[in-house]
Amino acid sequence: MTEKKVYADFMEWLSQSWYGLPESEELLPLIKARFSEEEASFLTGFPYRRTPIAELAELKKMEEKELTEKLDALALKGLLWKDHKKGSLRYGLNDLFFSVYRSGFWPGREDEYTATMAPPANRYLTNGALDNFAMAENKGLRTLPIRETIMPNTTVKPYEDVVKLLDAFEYYTVSACPCRFRKQLDPDSETSKKPLEVCLHFDELGHYIVENNLGREITREETEQILKKAANAGLVHGLSNWQDKPDTICNCDKDHCFMFEAYHDLNHHKSLDRSNFEVETHPSTCKGCGLCVKRCPMEALKLTEYPDADQNLNKKGLTPLLTEDCCIGCGVCVVKCPTQSLILKEKREEDRTDPPQNALDWTLRYLEAAKSGKKLLR
Repeated sequence: MTEKKVYADFMEWLSQSWYGLPESEELLPLIKARFSEEEASFLTGFPYRRTPIAELAELKKMEEKELTEKLDALALKGLLWKDHKKGSLRYGLNDLFFSVYRSGFWPGREDEYTATMAPPANRYLTNGALDNFAMAENKGLRTLPIRETIMPNTTVKPYEDVVKLLDAFEYYTVSACPCRFRKQLDPDSETSKKPLEVCLHFDELGHYIVENNLGREITREETEQILKKAANAGLVHGLSNWQDKPDTICNCDKDHCFMFEAYHDLNHHKSLDRSNFEVETHPSTCKGCGLCVKRCPMEALKLTEYPDADQNLNKKGLTPLLTEDCCIGCGVCVVKCPTQSLILKEKREEDRTDPPQNALDWTLRYLEAAKSGKKLLR
């Protein structure tokens, strides 16, 4: 079989994942950078479903021991999922979005293989890879408000309370931010000076990551420290967009996160899903410095004239004005305000929304939206 045929068959198989495989001239170079010809051939037809090793040995006509060694090597590259359930060793093929834009860069390895993958991954991202997400009403991440920026005595639902979320986890891990690291390795992309090791994962996903050298285990206390460092640096907490057993908190950079790229550069109607909070401004104590405007990832704030400004405090006579429809309720503008003139308040009841109940619910909603073929653009 020719190389062309091997990769064509493999891409056809990848297109059958939950996310699909948007067509683009940038796709094949990325596939070749991530998968060798031998890997592409071997993984064509490999089940996405997490499948017991005995069943896979029969499928591949190989001895279990030999096959396990081969599959373990692929899991270490982030190409296969590996776990143990009910005494059985299981593997499943990761979709391209997971195996490139997540596991491909989580380890933060500055080796030739990863560096070769970064440029085509960046090109495909904005030239095809995100097309299917344009149809999704519910994005993959939901904004998790920075806890200390929320108005005191507010009742916060468990999926928006970072303390309650962390209490529910048993295992904590951190990896490199795949978005910023991917850009860092690409000579044609701008790099970021913001913290890099801030991608947090928990419980089952966390165990997979650590067992396959895609990240490292940390404590609950270290997790809190990373979240605080990320908030101070202007990063947005992004939580898996479902209520039951979320497994990820990303810390997203407005200039490098693919979800913000989708909004700002590709005109998608959302970046992350909004929290149930929005910014409230207090012009009387504002000194008009504009720091909140610079930090806002959604360009939801702009400075406007404030005739009643205290000239001793606010010599510019300016104060931030909020465009409510743009605010995602992250608190990034609030956390560094030097005069504490901003705070997150709960939205009106009619404007609040709940995320999908669980990962399956989210996936079913995504698939239903994908069937419509209707792009949700601004």
